[in-house]
Amino acid sequence: MTVSHPDGGRLPNRAVLLTTTCLGQFMVLLDNTIVGAALPDMQRRLHTGLTGLQWIVDAYVLLVAMLLLAGGVFADRFGRKRVYLAGVAVFTAASVLCSLAPSVGWLAAGRVLQGIGAAALSPASLALLAAAHPAPRERVRAIGLWAGLSGIGLAAGPVAGGVLTEAFGWPAVFLVNLPIGAALLLVGLRSLDESRNPAAPAIDVPGTVLSALGVGALTYGLIEGGARGWTSPVILGSLAAAALLLAAFTAVEARRPAPMLPLGLFRQRLFTVSHTAMTVVGFALMGSTFFFSQFFVHVQGSSVLGAGLRTLPTSLAMVAVSPYAGRLAARYGFRPVVTTGLVLAGLGLLALGAVHAGTGYGNVWWRLAVVGAGFALTLSPLTGAAIQAVGPQEGGLASGVSGATRQIGAVLGVAVLGAVVRARQADGASFGAGLDTAFTTAGAVTLATAVLTGLWLTRSAAAPAHPAEPVTGKPASGSRRTASTA
Repeated sequence: MTVSHPDGGRLPNRAVLLTTTCLGQFMVLLDNTIVGAALPDMQRRLHTGLTGLQWIVDAYVLLVAMLLLAGGVFADRFGRKRVYLAGVAVFTAASVLCSLAPSVGWLAAGRVLQGIGAAALSPASLALLAAAHPAPRERVRAIGLWAGLSGIGLAAGPVAGGVLTEAFGWPAVFLVNLPIGAALLLVGLRSLDESRNPAAPAIDVPGTVLSALGVGALTYGLIEGGARGWTSPVILGSLAAAALLLAAFTAVEARRPAPMLPLGLFRQRLFTVSHTAMTVVGFALMGSTFFFSQFFVHVQGSSVLGAGLRTLPTSLAMVAVSPYAGRLAARYGFRPVVTTGLVLAGLGLLALGAVHAGTGYGNVWWRLAVVGAGFALTLSPLTGAAIQAVGPQEGGLASGVSGATRQIGAVLGVAVLGAVVRARQADGASFGAGLDTAFTTAGAVTLATAVLTGLWLTRSAAAPAHPAEPVTGKPASGSRRTASTA
């Protein structure tokens, strides 16, 4: 059964749409964490060090960060179904190429292609869902389900990666995407109907190029700085180029009549604070999980499969909490839910900063669970806040910005926390001591962001409310309490 929608095109049965979009995002998020479980095996079989492992992770995350915003704009303009299915096809084919890679360089190239597919798939999946739920209260709940169900991919990654790597070797973590991608293409072609934003702006080529180059130069400098030295001419040149390119991007966007990123959106407090917090969530979540398996393997002497199983408390906590995060935000508002989540995650990371080689697992698992539960409370409410700030017509843009900020945070997390570990080792500390400092750093940044959201994750007093019905815990006459307020 299909229904018409003013956004253009017809929308399929919402259950089919939710399942299809969740599975697509599930595949993208699974790839974020399943690879982490296979890193020790990749390090051994591909004969690489920490810098090589960082590039295996960040070659993917970087391309997603560089292109996700453009992917959202493309989805709104050219059709969400078309962009979504194109992303699925590229991501699936790239996964097969990754599984066949004979070296770190070839694997990083395959991860680049995966990132291109994910940058199209992810914002289009959320834009399809947002267009199908124009009422804000329904939309926040749908986004909560989307984030919770697809977020199982983040949770399942470490265990699935450990099992597959132990049984078949690291290439198996990429081949798992093949049946999922094939099923999505078959179902999507037959069941999804096209929708787009008729008022979507033309493609901003200068903005797209400048943002991609700026983020790329920044990431290169951060990752290679630890290996080449922070005063190396190459690193200083890379960081200087990043600053110039990002400044040029800001100047160009401020002057274009139809920019890919309307800078005026950042005058809305809800939009700005939600994306700042999303950047920190990406930083702390991806930066810390990058080291989870390495801690259990290299510090505590576990097997790859054992390391995957030991990260299970984080996974189970995310699976248990994620589906309820959107509902809690719809009932109580974005601010208390996100702030609570950041406090829990920050405290959990600080607690992980106190573990060492001799710490028994009985004193480790609960720290991992607190981290997982905390971050699970933040993901869908922050995404919902971003879309609430602009409305469903610009769902592709909002989801693209939200995803891009999270991925930029992830790139920075892997790069910066990796640099922290290297700096500690350069001072004579052990790898385990370096990890403790990295976890403590991530926890401190997360707690500082909790203060930010606790004070300012609200709609600006001067900002006009979105014309659609606000998200409320209960219908009420007179004054309303919306999900964009405390």
